[in-house]
Amino acid sequence: MKKSMETDPINQDVTRVNDATLRQFLGYHMKRAFNVVQADLVRTLKPFELRMLTYTALVLITDNPGIRQSQLAKAMDIERPNLVVIIDELERRDLILRERIPTDRRAYALKPTLAGRQLCDKAVAAVTAHEDRLLTHLNEDARASIEAAMRAIEQGAGRG
Repeated sequence: MKKSMETDPINQDVTRVNDATLRQFLGYHMKRAFNVVQADLVRTLKPFELRMLTYTALVLITDNPGIRQSQLAKAMDIERPNLVVIIDELERRDLILRERIPTDRRAYALKPTLAGRQLCDKAVAAVTAHEDRLLTHLNEDARASIEAAMRAIEQGAGRG
């Protein structure tokens, strides 16, 4: 082992990182693309004081008024204790209401406030523009193919 270290010179003049080995993996391309989308999405949501998770929760609550916290956690694929922080933030900003469900005192129904619905509409419009801007070079067929591939990966994940 020591001999190979002595015979393999270390190139201290690397000017471009070679990631050819990684580029053979679709997951690596997906991660690189996600990094671009995520960075732009963070900038897009910043004026609304929303993060990806708070935006996702607000949209799901707005689209599903009365959704239970347990349903929201499942839809977002996050642990219920982690959801509490998100719900607290949205509630503190008066964007949602958390109401006890009379038939199950341990459960809460989540509903958007008027301010929550208005902010949600503005944020969704901004995210739509964000996606249109980032994906402008993709035609509708390419977008549909990518979406179908992502759905297939997601659906196939549980079939190990």
